[in-house]
Amino acid sequence: MNSFPPGLAPMHPTRVPALALAVLLSGCASLAPQGGALPQTPVPAAWSGNTTTPAAATSLAQWWQRFNDPLLARLVTQALQANTTVRSAQAALQQARALRDVSSARLAPIVNAAGSAQRSKSGGNEAGNLFKAGFDASWEPDVFGARRSALNATEADAQAAQASLAETQVSMAAEVAVTYIELRGLQARLAIARNNLASQSETQQITDWRVQAGLASSLDLEQARAASAQTSAQTPTLEASAAQAQHSLAVLTGQAPGALQALLTAAGPVPQAPGALTLRLPADTLRQRPDLRAAEQRISAALARVSQAEAARYPGFQISGSLGLNALSLGSLASGGTVASALLASISVPLLDGGAARAQVRAQEAALEQSRVAYEATVLTALKDVEDALVALQGDRERLARLQIAADAAGNAELLARQRYASGLIDFRTVLETQRTLLSTQDSVESTRAILSADHVRLYKALGGGWTPGPEAATP
Repeated sequence: MNSFPPGLAPMHPTRVPALALAVLLSGCASLAPQGGALPQTPVPAAWSGNTTTPAAATSLAQWWQRFNDPLLARLVTQALQANTTVRSAQAALQQARALRDVSSARLAPIVNAAGSAQRSKSGGNEAGNLFKAGFDASWEPDVFGARRSALNATEADAQAAQASLAETQVSMAAEVAVTYIELRGLQARLAIARNNLASQSETQQITDWRVQAGLASSLDLEQARAASAQTSAQTPTLEASAAQAQHSLAVLTGQAPGALQALLTAAGPVPQAPGALTLRLPADTLRQRPDLRAAEQRISAALARVSQAEAARYPGFQISGSLGLNALSLGSLASGGTVASALLASISVPLLDGGAARAQVRAQEAALEQSRVAYEATVLTALKDVEDALVALQGDRERLARLQIAADAAGNAELLARQRYASGLIDFRTVLETQRTLLSTQDSVESTRAILSADHVRLYKALGGGWTPGPEAATP
């Protein structure tokens, strides 16, 4: 910004003292650069395929309660309190607020108390003492709003740190839930593998009897053994993955990797969220997301720093003074001391700096543009997150329904095949094929069920669920 504030003319060297006095009497003026509005980003009127009424939008402040799994709620709560990333974000918020307080303090006068004792001797004269005590004060009137702009910038930084903490909490709750769902899905798949292994072992025993009776060939027996061994080979992989998920949950909750082994070893069902969910309109969702709020505050901070850099191009003022007592003895300092006082007003005007001040303004304007572009990118990413989550949720819901039909049919086919094979009505190849199909479809059902639950979590996260917007950082 190259223009002067309203009411101020270009400065002339001979008019600086008079102008300074006029400004001090009339109050402080702030230089606010233009163009501080949020960038215009296209936002759809509704989500794809969503025709629900926004007035009845589902509250997602504590979306993990919708799964009706007390252990999941317990893990999420513990992670929000003890996770190292969350604690680091909390410390960053405290730092930002402290820096805001530092900027606020710079608007007020500075007062220091000082005291000294001196003993000196000159030539043949007798040594003498001199004691001093008093106060020094200084104040820099914020005529052009540089310090006020700095305070606004640090206040916006503190608000951004608060929103970043909320964003960390949202991400942490989602990560814990997804990992927990993955663990329950692995445990369900492990149970399926073991059940199928028991069935295959029974078939293998029947085949062995038939070979001994001369009713089946050794090829059938070897195929039965191979099928059992293949199914058995899946269990160590699933067990290792489940153990790794337990380790992840322990670390996410701020504990050593093996701390949750006793709590999570027992298998449990994959938590399922209720299907009914009324969405907010896209614009309301964007206001709910903490990352959008953080991006907005970063624009405000960058805007304030442009104003601060612009104000630095104009004169600076300072008023300082001192008041104290001088005495030759410590006892007479309070009663018979000499009063000493001083008052000084000064002004500094930037004349030649090689263009550094203008360059600093341009640098801050470029930083402001970066913040605006980052805000646009955050808006687009938020819209994409919700749309992707909705598409994935719909697709996986349909896939699970069809896989459940396939699994029921595969279970019936496998049972009939084993019965008919035991009666010698079909060959072993049919039994082998039906068992493989049953294992595959049942495993796919449990995998998709876990994926579907994770889709709900990702949708809740994309919608900005997991925190309560308010003037202060909210811990879910």
